Amino acid sequence: MTTPITGPHVAIVTPFDAQGSLDEEALRFQVRRQISNGNKVFCNGTNGEFFVLSDEEKRRVTEICLDEAKSSDLVVTHIGETHLAQTIAHGKDVAAMGIKAVSVITPWFSALRANELVRYYQQVADAVPVPVYLYNIPARTGNTITPEVAAELAKHPNIYGIKDSAGSLESLQGFLRVSQEADSFDVLTGPDSLILTGYQLGCVGCISGLANLVPELVSAVYKGFQADDLSAAQKAQDRINYLRQHLFSIGFGPAVVKQALNLMGNSVGQSRYPVLFSESEVEQIKAIVNP
Repeated sequence: MTTPITGPHVAIVTPFDAQGSLDEEALRFQVRRQISNGNKVFCNGTNGEFFVLSDEEKRRVTEICLDEAKSSDLVVTHIGETHLAQTIAHGKDVAAMGIKAVSVITPWFSALRANELVRYYQQVADAVPVPVYLYNIPARTGNTITPEVAAELAKHPNIYGIKDSAGSLESLQGFLRVSQEADSFDVLTGPDSLILTGYQLGCVGCISGLANLVPELVSAVYKGFQADDLSAAQKAQDRINYLRQHLFSIGFGPAVVKQALNLMGNSVGQSRYPVLFSESEVEQIKAIVNP
């Protein structure tokens, strides 16, 4: 089964209401907003605050995104947990909903060796009945998927690629070399600063947190690249880079994105991440997104 994940995706935020509960209507609105701008949806990721959501909430987020997108081709969900059985259970549940593919973060807190990471992902891919994509974000998990680990996992018939959020060009290039040598192993960029570079080097898509704020720009990078209009693609990328540089210097990126969305008039509630923004920081964010 070939289930490629291609093109621009938003690492969509999970909206909460005034009581701190999942705001289903706000999530539906954000899904429609992204799709209308040409982006697909990646839910329950870091920007979706997955590790402060309950199992029930994570499954409901996936269900809502699938329902509102009207097509399973437009939605990917993250299922990774620290416990293998929990990851597999989540994967089986979303597969039953009709999800076309899942992304799996490395377990966190435990320091895993290369052979342990390989075995973990092999067990997930054996048990989950839809295509699996690796999710590399070592700054948050403490565990790194190396190109060597990826090359071994690329041999598995149910592992289709990797979302690389390590943040460096060197990391991305390492996985692209694996992709060139494997029959069907794709690379998707995570860092917003590398969207266009990733396409130019061979990435098949991106998963962008800043697409929450500027869905039209993240879509424009891909459209410009596809049309061989690199001037238009670079112009959109430059604006994305500006936002990333100035917003992420204020605080934890996903929390800043959510705060910025609120300030832009998109009511998505407060982050469950334990962050605090001073009045001056709120004014800074407001000035950056509304120059």
